[in-house]
Amino acid sequence: MKRTLNINIGNSIIHIEEDACELLTNYLVEVKQHFGKSADDFEIVADIENRIAEMFTEILNTQQKQVIELEDVQVVTGLMGSVKDFEEQDEEPETGSGHAQHQQFAERRIYRDRDEAMVAGVCSGLSHYLKIDVSILRVLAVLSVFLGGSGLIAYLILWVSIPKASTRAEKMAMKGEAINLQGFKRNFEEELLVLKGNLKNAGDHLEPLVTRSGSFIAEFFEVLGTFLQGTGKVIFKFIAIVIVIVGSLLLLSAFITIAAILGIWDANANQLFPFNIIDASYFTTVAFAVFIVIVIPILALVLFSVQVAFNTRPLNKMIAFGMLIVWIGGVSVGIFYAAKISAEFKEEAEFTQAVPLKPYPVYTLTMDKSKFFTKEDSLKYQLNSKDYNGRVIINDHDRPFKLPRNVYIKIERSENNAVSLTESYRSEGKTFEIALNNAKNMHYDFTQQDSVLKFSPEIYLKKNANWRNQRIELLLKIPVGMKINIDKELDRLMRDNSLWDCDEDGEYNEMYKGIMTSDGLQCQNKL
Repeated sequence: MKRTLNINIGNSIIHIEEDACELLTNYLVEVKQHFGKSADDFEIVADIENRIAEMFTEILNTQQKQVIELEDVQVVTGLMGSVKDFEEQDEEPETGSGHAQHQQFAERRIYRDRDEAMVAGVCSGLSHYLKIDVSILRVLAVLSVFLGGSGLIAYLILWVSIPKASTRAEKMAMKGEAINLQGFKRNFEEELLVLKGNLKNAGDHLEPLVTRSGSFIAEFFEVLGTFLQGTGKVIFKFIAIVIVIVGSLLLLSAFITIAAILGIWDANANQLFPFNIIDASYFTTVAFAVFIVIVIPILALVLFSVQVAFNTRPLNKMIAFGMLIVWIGGVSVGIFYAAKISAEFKEEAEFTQAVPLKPYPVYTLTMDKSKFFTKEDSLKYQLNSKDYNGRVIINDHDRPFKLPRNVYIKIERSENNAVSLTESYRSEGKTFEIALNNAKNMHYDFTQQDSVLKFSPEIYLKKNANWRNQRIELLLKIPVGMKINIDKELDRLMRDNSLWDCDEDGEYNEMYKGIMTSDGLQCQNKL
């Protein structure tokens, strides 16, 4: 029966037999006497102890036992090498052969190299493992990002799955260096040479090399912070300058727009769609509220971007607080009037009227492109019957700020073999009475000139009338067997009737030629 002891080596508690502990103690004393001559070399001793603790833990887990025995210590010290190896190495001639070159390289293991990392060290770690220039891997990684983002996903997977090289032993294994006394000594000396060549950054490299625990999320934010302090600053400054330029243009556009809307250039802006949705009594208030809601965030973003781009002093707290109060006020006013306007579309009303048509064997349906003028328009444009007698003013129906083209034409079979046209006027309002009055306050132009039926493509609101989804549906009923010609421009107004397939292949006609059947309107050439 042997005595066992608990020892603390490399911050790990190991259960070890007494004779094995004595051999390990003598070995560590010999190592400390050789490497502990300076403060720099003392770090090697700590790394050696950490490596021995890792090897002991691996033995215990692999062999499923609780105690380190004498044979285990002999195996570990044999793999680590002895101090005598350094004395023999000094006596070796510099021929590159012999024991001096023994065990300089070992099997490589894959780790992430954070010391040479640009992001998380995936590419630099793979370069050590695959013996490929890290620049090539980084270029391939960037190019793969443009392949549907697959490169970014692969990088994140490798980041999570590949451990980072934290300890000296892991960094040596990553580079294929033998993890023994000679390897530790050589690796540490190489590290010191790098640090002495760049003393300004020495403090970053001399941080403790013990294993640091942490989740992927913690490391992600650590990498993000490092990126933001370096390359990220340049990128963010460039983005900030772009935001300043674009934001300034948007602010200028907003001021020009509010000036135009409030009537500096167009005194009738509140009579144009979609501005005529808002009642003239509170149009200016709503315009200013929307202006504030849009401009304040853009202005705040521009000021913050100026601070980031040019390292200026932050905005005064009182000014920032005042901007916030003004913006909240604008939002509150906007919400109030948005609810008020929405209530104006609560109820719907409709009235219909029959339009008498003169009978003809064949009708032609065309688009009426003439402009409708009220008495106020005639006075405004100085139109009189003497100068414009027999003249037609053509209207541009496709210009901006026009009312929605809420005109629908349906052609159905007549039940009494008579031709008829019914106009249905519809609108919405806060109450049924208001909705009905809104429907009455719109005008639609329909005229008959002999066998030609002219339909206007739009409705007109009477003076100072607000848009409340006014629309008109025209129902034309013709008897079975009657033929009609339809202008192709009317097709966008047709509902439930389409004659696009009436043209023969390679043939273009300005008119559709249709005929009413018991199944509805059909193409003449298809029967």
